[in-house]
Amino acid sequence: MVVYIDLIFLMNLVIDGSLLWVTAWMRKLKVKKWRTAAAAVIGALYVLMMFLPQLSFLYTFLTKFLFSVIMLWVAFGFGSLQNYLRNMGAFYIVNFVAAGGILGIHYLLQSSGEVWSGIWYTTTGGAGFEIKLGALFILVVFAVVLLWFKSVQSSRQRQQRLNTYLGEVTVRIEEVEVSCTGLIDTGNQLTDPLTRMPVMVMEASLWENFLPGGWAGKLSSGGADNLIMELSEDSAFPWRDRLRLVPYRGINKGSQFMIALKPDTVSVVIGDKRTTTSRVLIGLDGGRLSSEGAYKAIIHPQLTEETSESDQASAIANVI
Repeated sequence: MVVYIDLIFLMNLVIDGSLLWVTAWMRKLKVKKWRTAAAAVIGALYVLMMFLPQLSFLYTFLTKFLFSVIMLWVAFGFGSLQNYLRNMGAFYIVNFVAAGGILGIHYLLQSSGEVWSGIWYTTTGGAGFEIKLGALFILVVFAVVLLWFKSVQSSRQRQQRLNTYLGEVTVRIEEVEVSCTGLIDTGNQLTDPLTRMPVMVMEASLWENFLPGGWAGKLSSGGADNLIMELSEDSAFPWRDRLRLVPYRGINKGSQFMIALKPDTVSVVIGDKRTTTSRVLIGLDGGRLSSEGAYKAIIHPQLTEETSESDQASAIANVI
């Protein structure tokens, strides 16, 4: 059997460098390339010990652990004990994910005959398993597993960031209450030009049972002003007097109109904070605001304030 030590060294250099890079990405660390490369070289050099019989005594768990400690110190520095332990935890998580993914995909691609031929028996009668993995297979699957892990982690981090801007919305009109999860859009400055009321956008499908027939579907094709004109004077729609047309400018679509409802109250709960106001309009959107269904309303930032000026004025008037 011919063993190419240089290829083994290069393969482990790439693997160790990739593991350190993903660890830095997970921990959001800004590292220098030369430090990462130096740490990867240290890890790759350790693999060569298995080919030196005089250094075989170093091929133990303790030595492996010490080498990982040195690699992390070279790549990321020490900083503090807490920070160092977090880096180490992330590094081993990435290692376990990569190793488990490679073995899992390897066995997934094997046939039953290959699995049985890989079993051997010891002198004590116990069964053992022989794993044969090619260098090309390891590199390809290793890259796939790391990219997959990075994609999952990115999606998880995006969801965590998104959750900080999510709140529970409850809209009440007479005896009807509609609740959903809303996203606080700090860049949303949509207001009614006449009353200067902020406009909170909600998916029209939430109000489908209370709107005239077919409105929820027609709103997605535009022409909101035409829908209001189609309402006859003797229409059975009870909220006719609550309808408003709010102009807005869509992306690359010019000026458009949005149908809005004037609610009695709107409550927004974010963490332990609850705000309630009546000075707001509910704009109806015919599409889906989130492709993943994470939220169904866009909360105007003014609705997260303690109390609007009009609510304060109304409270003072009621007291007087």
